[in-house]
Amino acid sequence: MNYYSLNKKAPNVSFKDAVIKGLAPDKGLYFPEYITPLPKVFFENIDNLSHSEIAFEAIKQFVSPEIPEDILKTIIEETLSFDFPIVELNENISTLELFHGPTMAFKDVGARFMARCLGYFNQNNTNEVTVLVATSGDTGAAVANGFLGVKGVNVVILYPNGKVSDIQEKQLTTLGQNISALEVDGTFDDCQAMVKTAFLDENLRSNMQLTSANSINVARWLPQLFYFMFAYKNLHNTYEDIVFSVPSGNFGNLCAGMMAQQLGLPIKHFIASNNENNVVTEYLKTQLYNPKPSVQTISNAMDVGDPSNFIRIQEIYKNKFETLKDNVSSFSFSDDETKAALLEIYSNHKYVADPHGAVGYLGCKAYLEQNPNAHCVFLETAHPTKFLDVVEDVIKTKQTLPQQIQSVMGKDKVATTISTYEDFKAYLLE
Repeated sequence: MNYYSLNKKAPNVSFKDAVIKGLAPDKGLYFPEYITPLPKVFFENIDNLSHSEIAFEAIKQFVSPEIPEDILKTIIEETLSFDFPIVELNENISTLELFHGPTMAFKDVGARFMARCLGYFNQNNTNEVTVLVATSGDTGAAVANGFLGVKGVNVVILYPNGKVSDIQEKQLTTLGQNISALEVDGTFDDCQAMVKTAFLDENLRSNMQLTSANSINVARWLPQLFYFMFAYKNLHNTYEDIVFSVPSGNFGNLCAGMMAQQLGLPIKHFIASNNENNVVTEYLKTQLYNPKPSVQTISNAMDVGDPSNFIRIQEIYKNKFETLKDNVSSFSFSDDETKAALLEIYSNHKYVADPHGAVGYLGCKAYLEQNPNAHCVFLETAHPTKFLDVVEDVIKTKQTLPQQIQSVMGKDKVATTISTYEDFKAYLLE
């Protein structure tokens, strides 16, 4: 499989080069040259397949021939070493729990897959690769854990000062080894801008091999399509009209679900559930795409004012607004509405959600008002204890910290504070 830049001004590259480069030389995101739908019988027989078998069939066209099939099967087995349970709240709403991995966030899947791909590509390479990551919360932790100890790979994580939860910060800043954390005086958008600038800095690129582990990287983004298929396997014998509500920040997760649909997954519709960072919600109302500075909310991993992956979504639907609108609904919700949803979910269903899942739940409710026969699955993207202050304050019930969280709480934070791109560049060149 080759990949082309969505800016259409750079040469096409292999999967390996797309992973190692991260971003195309013309600043464009990479996109696969073609998508071959899986045979209908694959979905008819999905009940007979394991998670690893589903994932292998779904991803192999995107990574062949650079990764041999036996290696790919091992990568998938190691990536999917935890569960993806569905919890049904009522006949219209379920949640897909994506927080059973090592850092208790959905990004564990993409980060582990990418780390193993890059490790394979770099196994005989004497040059080190530096992975740059901007995070609004969970990405950095998942990437740090996924790449910890990978030979020949250094990871540098940029996160906004005061805008990630205490637990998220501990997960970012306590691992050591080949993982470094930079605390940025600014927003997530500032962190992301620094990473993008670094990729275009010829002086930097001539001194080091840079790549990104944000969802702009194809190896981080594509494997997220797996769990949409897992959910379908779990629910399709009970419900016909299955709809996914995806808490959306940088839009990689939603875009991966749409790739699963392009592969033939029989899903009719998606919901992009936004917090007050509602660029896409407004776009679907007005057809005007108007990026703006991000707003800080209690669902911080979605605090993105200019979502990188939305251009991939437009590409999937051939840049046709009406086709996009037929496939996606979008709603945005305030922090007060999110808190009310957390309490409602707990009071009515005895289920503890996190703020991102609560936004997804609100998206389900809004969609069901007009589509009462649908079965809506909201993605529970992070364990609620990662947002302990908010969750306990709302539901008034003390939560027990899981082992994955407890293991980092006693460790000392190690981070370097930076304010400008010049600070960032100087750090990298040290």
